[in-house]
Amino acid sequence: MSELQQARARSRAEQDLITERLDVTLDPETFTPRLLALLSNALVWRESTELRRRFGLGTNDWRVISALALRPGAPATEICEFTGVNKAAVSKSVTTLASRGLVALLDGPRGSRPMYLTPDGAVMHHLMYPISMKGQEIILADLAPDDIDQLNQLLQRMLEKTKSLQVLENGASISDEDEDEDDGVQA
Repeated sequence: MSELQQARARSRAEQDLITERLDVTLDPETFTPRLLALLSNALVWRESTELRRRFGLGTNDWRVISALALRPGAPATEICEFTGVNKAAVSKSVTTLASRGLVALLDGPRGSRPMYLTPDGAVMHHLMYPISMKGQEIILADLAPDDIDQLNQLLQRMLEKTKSLQVLENGASISDEDEDEDDGVQA
């Protein structure tokens, strides 16, 4: 293609571009899902970076360890429901954690695979725990105890309300959908 033909093609393509802001758009300063996502992404990025630097594990690995600390013997499906992490990410984390001797999988009834922390897994939980708690300290530092209670109540209500959104139009669960497998960072 000659230079003139390339210039004409660029000109035609530029004529089809939307170069002005659309009339109806989200207000990025007040659109709550965006603000929650930005906050979540910042916290997950901070936590994941520190966990990877110190232990060679990521946020999804921590979520599995933390869930098993609360629910020893939980199978992967229960871990997925509890953490909100998709099956592929949990499976990847369980494989990593088992290969490092932090989690043990047993054979359970009807083909279930209950999982437990090993002693090394419990030690890892205690090492990772302060890193996760630091994120909470950061976001709650300027809030009064009553504000924290109110915030947690509001978030719980929002989470309860969004459970109805967990099933998409095609009937697939959101946890079945692909998400960023590198620690679940949402856009």
